[in-house]
Amino acid sequence: MILPKVRDARLVTVRRGGTLSDADHHRLALWAAACAEHVLPLFEAARPGDDRPRRAIELGRAWVRGEATMTEARTAAGHANGAARDLRGAPRFAAYAAAQAANVAHVAAHDLGAAAYAIKAVRAASPAPGAEAAGRRECRWQRDRLPVEVRALVLDDQRRRNDLCWFVFDAD
Repeated sequence: MILPKVRDARLVTVRRGGTLSDADHHRLALWAAACAEHVLPLFEAARPGDDRPRRAIELGRAWVRGEATMTEARTAAGHANGAARDLRGAPRFAAYAAAQAANVAHVAAHDLGAAAYAIKAVRAASPAPGAEAAGRRECRWQRDRLPVEVRALVLDDQRRRNDLCWFVFDAD
């Protein structure tokens, strides 16, 4: 579970009673898509003919452009989760990252789920002695791509929810 019991108003859109602008919601969705896409080859190597996680990422981005509805993105997230169902390790976590990225259209706070599962995928794909270091490198890669407009929000959210996200954001 990557979502807290009490939702942070900073990650709830203004029209739903929070303080998150649509523009920042879109930035979070695009960042989450980049995080998921970065590890997508780990899934595609295991299931080259299964496009469900890639489609979820694409629909998350299409939602940002106004070319897909939130429901279409959320449905694609469910299909990406289905693609992960019988897998283990890195391929499974990569598919979960894609699902989380698509779900940002529904709930902005899923951005951290995409990032966390991507880090877990990298850790799982790395040999044991270097898995933690690989995860820290992935976390830094993600942080380097954070849009400046949401950087402080995401970094604070990582600190707040690190325990819910398997402590994967201990990159420093």
